[in-house]
Amino acid sequence: MTNNDIMKKLRVALQLRDDDIVHILKLVDFDVTKSELSAIFRKEDHPNYKPCGDQLLRNFLNGLIIHLRGTPEEKEAAKAPAPPRKPTSYPPRRK
Repeated sequence: MTNNDIMKKLRVALQLRDDDIVHILKLVDFDVTKSELSAIFRKEDHPNYKPCGDQLLRNFLNGLIIHLRGTPEEKEAAKAPAPPRKPTSYPPRRK
């Protein structure tokens, strides 16, 4: 399975458009144009086919993690300390 196949399958499985993929790659400071993406998603026998490199796939996966989970800073900000629990008082036991 090639990197192009992996990109195609992820795009279909996650229902991503080209705009979404460009945005995900920008999250990791990797700029790619829509025309470069369309060349990656073409069939191998097409004259404008371009193989997807390891760097593009790696950056896409890293950007996808940020897109789905958020950045570590966002996670820390979302983790507000929980308020202390009040002890519950139970009625006295009957004998």
